[in-house]
Amino acid sequence: MAALHSLAFSSPVSHCPRQTPFLSAEALGLVTVENSENPIKDEHKCMAVGGLGAVHRSTQSSFSGQPLRLQNTYCTQRRSSQVRRLGITMMVKPTIQFIKGTDEQTIPDVKLTKSKDGTNGMALFSFEQPSVFDSSGEVGDITGFYMIDEEGVLQSVDVSAKFVNGKPSRIEAKYVMRTPKEWDRFMRFMERYANVNGLQFVKK
Repeated sequence: MAALHSLAFSSPVSHCPRQTPFLSAEALGLVTVENSENPIKDEHKCMAVGGLGAVHRSTQSSFSGQPLRLQNTYCTQRRSSQVRRLGITMMVKPTIQFIKGTDEQTIPDVKLTKSKDGTNGMALFSFEQPSVFDSSGEVGDITGFYMIDEEGVLQSVDVSAKFVNGKPSRIEAKYVMRTPKEWDRFMRFMERYANVNGLQFVKK
């Protein structure tokens, strides 16, 4: 079953600069204007005033009596972004294990029985020459019967091994469902497991 991914991005918003009107420094009360017959042109430096712009003033002489003007000297950009956390549902391959962490490679024969009133049921799994015998030296290493999918784990301890000529040849496992909810949960696992392994349900 494929999982859905959502991703949302928000774009930064930039505020464009507005042209700051020219204002008289004398009108603002920032400087005192003095008259001078021989104004001296000097290098000027930019001073930020009240967040509106800058006042240009002489570093070596008095003003020539001409009004000074505030000019926009910088552009303020604001960026706002919202990052939404990405919720990811990991897709887990449905599998069966007899030893935790070791997937059973043999596809079982599965028989389902259900009561007439639909309140309970049982699944019987039969594995011929299961791969767990190859990865486990002893039958005693089998810890249970685990059916794993993206919803979680269904498990049973009703597991038995069949022997031929003193060697294990088959494993049978039973899983009992006592409520309609447990039955529905098991059927969801079986649907995923069947889709991955090419199983088909045959009603008898």
